[in-house]
Amino acid sequence: MEPGYALLGPVEALPSLGLADPERANALLLGIIEAASTGPEVEPLAAAVARLITGATATDVCFVHVLDDTERSLSLAGATPPFDAQVGRVQLPLGSGVTGWVASHREPAVIVDHKETDPRYLPLPALRGTEFTSMASVPMATGPAGLVGVLNVHTVTRRQFTDRDIRLLLVIGRLVAGALHSARIHRRLVARERAHERFTEQVIAAQETERRRLAGDIHDGISQRLVTLSYHLDAAGNTLREAPHEAATQLGLARGLVDLTLDEARAAIGGLRPPVLDDLGLAGGLASLARSVPQVEVSVELADDRLPEHVEIALYRIAQESLQNVAKHARASTAVVRFEASGGAARLVVADDGVGFDASAVGQTGYGMRSMAERAELVGGELRVVSRPDSGTTITATVPTATL
Repeated sequence: MEPGYALLGPVEALPSLGLADPERANALLLGIIEAASTGPEVEPLAAAVARLITGATATDVCFVHVLDDTERSLSLAGATPPFDAQVGRVQLPLGSGVTGWVASHREPAVIVDHKETDPRYLPLPALRGTEFTSMASVPMATGPAGLVGVLNVHTVTRRQFTDRDIRLLLVIGRLVAGALHSARIHRRLVARERAHERFTEQVIAAQETERRRLAGDIHDGISQRLVTLSYHLDAAGNTLREAPHEAATQLGLARGLVDLTLDEARAAIGGLRPPVLDDLGLAGGLASLARSVPQVEVSVELADDRLPEHVEIALYRIAQESLQNVAKHARASTAVVRFEASGGAARLVVADDGVGFDASAVGQTGYGMRSMAERAELVGGELRVVSRPDSGTTITATVPTATL
């Protein structure tokens, strides 16, 4: 901000048309503050600024052009009616037209009349420039942010914009530039977060597609061939006449190997792609997992809410790993699996009454716990582990559902 404007006194900081009245100056300042407080979105702020400027400068229309994220062009972010319908549709490369010239040179530009004779002027049919005679254009910039955008005002009748008029526009531009800069940063962060979420979903979807393909290959190839082999072994056992005892022994060993391989193939299929999710949904899948834990009485409290596929898969895998830990390490007699979706979040809880462990060393407890935490984080959630020696373990995965 220029010297002389730092304190923003209502009369000194806002020089110009009719603003020697302290009440009007204070009203304008209040309006700018309220506009800057409307929220982190660029377009509502720019629209509010456009309305304030036309009222403060007695002009007919105002356009607020904001530097886009590439910093190579300006986008119409706010305008007074009826041009507000063009917001987001008008793009101007830096250096193009009067607006682009002002952005490139960081200097104001004034055209009193005969705009078409000015070499900088570029007609934009959407903004109906031929209907307006005079215009003033100033850069919006701050020291920390640099150029943020350009303010344009137009009048239907001929207007000789004075130095005080331009100073007023420059001051207003500086006042709102910081807020617009913050709004642009927020917009970039939101876009980056959404891109990250989409990427995460695509990665999980690609992983599950590949798992589904591998599971299908195992089922249709290895498993089917093993089943066929078992039929041949049975047939061979029924037709052997010589050395029946030895043959029966060898066939029995082969049959046992086939059965073991089939069990391993089925386990691999289930590990690659849980088909129970396709058949029964998440609640059914969790109930099936609870029934599969040996020597532990597992109760379930399961809501029937459905979630996006990649979230259901993540929660299913977390429950699967948790119950495997219960079966292998917890030495528990009972456990409970709870799933609910309410209050803007989905929660999966797996708790047991086993031996527990030191939860402060959870990062050192092996791949399984880290894998569960990573799965929760990939779908925008978090994993919480509560455990103490001899006090059991509770694992809670929480995923926000508002953005799903």
